[in-house]
Amino acid sequence: MCVAGALDPHVEEKLNARVLRPSPGFARAIALAAIRETFEETGLALGVSDFGAPVAAPPGAWARFAATGVYPALDDIDFLARAITPPGRARRFDARFLVIDARFIAGRVEGVVHPEAELVDLVWTPLDKARELDLPNITRLALDDLAVALSGGLDRRRPRPFYRELRGKRIREAL
Repeated sequence: MCVAGALDPHVEEKLNARVLRPSPGFARAIALAAIRETFEETGLALGVSDFGAPVAAPPGAWARFAATGVYPALDDIDFLARAITPPGRARRFDARFLVIDARFIAGRVEGVVHPEAELVDLVWTPLDKARELDLPNITRLALDDLAVALSGGLDRRRPRPFYRELRGKRIREAL
């Protein structure tokens, strides 16, 4: 997928930390997956509209994204945290939490969020209020990490938390 802007080198480095095959392509794929998933679930197109639509978008979600006239942009995405579901859970994941300022929403498709969709409502909630919601523990930890990162000005060189379980003990490491 064609993009406008590259990942910040510090963000790329942190996305590649503690992975089996680190590469610029891996970090880029994570960021693009976040943009695509955000679009598919919310209708929000993250990027820039200065260039028009990508000419040769892959079919499916990327073609729908391109129809908004937005180029996905990676340069303003930040990596917040990583978490791996503890062993023994029925559904496991190795998740990366990414953040971007809302001013980089360059387009929006209406009707994606509705009562029969995965998301039934989309509302903007202040961080302090979001932290009071009934959320999974890892989401609450990520929001706490976001509050700390914001208080430090979202320095791209900062360490990123990595949550996992090792030998039955929950661990929070720095990447």
